[in-house]
Amino acid sequence: MAQIEIRDVSVDYKRPNSEETFTAVDGINLSIEKGSFVTIVGSSGCGKSTLLLALAGLIPYAKGAITVDGKTVTAPGPDRAMVFQDASLLPWRSVHGNVRFGLELRRWRRDDLDQRVTRFVHMVGLGSFADYHPHQLSGGMRQRVNIARALAVDPDVLLMDEPFGALDAQTREVMGDELLRIWERDKKTAIFVTHAIDEAIFLGDRVVVMGKNPGHIREIVEIDLPRPRTSAMLDSPAFIAYRQKLRDYIAADMASLQMVKDVA
Repeated sequence: MAQIEIRDVSVDYKRPNSEETFTAVDGINLSIEKGSFVTIVGSSGCGKSTLLLALAGLIPYAKGAITVDGKTVTAPGPDRAMVFQDASLLPWRSVHGNVRFGLELRRWRRDDLDQRVTRFVHMVGLGSFADYHPHQLSGGMRQRVNIARALAVDPDVLLMDEPFGALDAQTREVMGDELLRIWERDKKTAIFVTHAIDEAIFLGDRVVVMGKNPGHIREIVEIDLPRPRTSAMLDSPAFIAYRQKLRDYIAADMASLQMVKDVA
């Protein structure tokens, strides 16, 4: 059985300064297996982040059902951890202190806490920076702290909303490698939203392609590339073929939207 089931889910938002609502995503159906890495791509405004927020329990859905391990999602829970594009670290806390914060909120036993924090700080390669504060870290390092903080609370599902979106291309590539290294160790179920097609292919077992107006799943592409993944794969014929397929799906969605506008 799938660990995550999303069935006929729709999410509505209120329009600014109005009581009217509009549908952001509609009729979403998706099953996600335990331990898999699923990426979500699509043009801006297609509802990628909205779907992730609904799965996190941070926004309500108007119709349908979302379950994790058979339990209906109605609010945030300890089985899910979210990593946002903005690391949102506490500036007055060190690397160690920021990773420790999530465990403190969940009232972990003090005897276990420091040892666990140290483990995850080292896991993301920041053992030498444990006493540094966020302003002393690069963007990539701050995002590593963010990931360590999420993993330290031992979630069943890791939800990531464009966590590398604000990084430069070189740092982004390094962070992708690091994320896969960490994921290979614990095989947490991971759902990763991105605008970058190459990133989606490189990270994912499956790529969910979303279209918009309203947001919906257009295609699901199985990525048959060996693991562990390496940067050399980016130039392989198989990778290039996946890249073109995903570009074609997104381009087709944009073209269909333009046709609707022209008719209107």
